[in-house]
Amino acid sequence: MRKITFDIETKNTFEDIGENTPEKLDISIVCTHDSETDEYDSFLEDDFDRLFTLIEKADMLVGFNSDHFDIPLLNKHYHGDLKNIKSLDILKEIHNTIGRRIKLDNIAEATLGKGKSGHGLEAITWWKNGEIEKIRKYCLDDVKITKEIYNYAIKNNLLKYKDNGVLKEIKLDTSLWEEKGTEIITNSLLF
Repeated sequence: MRKITFDIETKNTFEDIGENTPEKLDISIVCTHDSETDEYDSFLEDDFDRLFTLIEKADMLVGFNSDHFDIPLLNKHYHGDLKNIKSLDILKEIHNTIGRRIKLDNIAEATLGKGKSGHGLEAITWWKNGEIEKIRKYCLDDVKITKEIYNYAIKNNLLKYKDNGVLKEIKLDTSLWEEKGTEIITNSLLF
């Protein structure tokens, strides 16, 4: 199964646009990992044709808060509907299991023993300062962490987090995560 793990950074915040609508934000960079080639890549807006060609080859998209945030935001640039590709949103799986949202940093620290290399608000400042390489590194780090968390969950059927300093486990049923969907998309031919 070919999985594309991905993350997006934006140029602005919900406060900047005055509402909590992801698709109204502007993308600064998208970073990916392709399980077939084991390669990481990054895409600025001028590279989206190449990004969408890659995404269309995926059997599944893997992200963290991706169904709510990343996919709707990317969809405004795509000539189809990325919701037609099978998606595994790790945050959604966590929420469905324990009834609450846990930050990626908390999951990474408790599960992998390492945290994120920054936070999204820093990436917006870096964008405004023209520090593209800092954004690229931060976004790629998030993709690596998301991929590692996904792999840990598949292997162990659980993730970990800390709740008021107490280490807790989130038992997950990952048995269907890697089942292939029937989706086939070739909308990049319209570019």
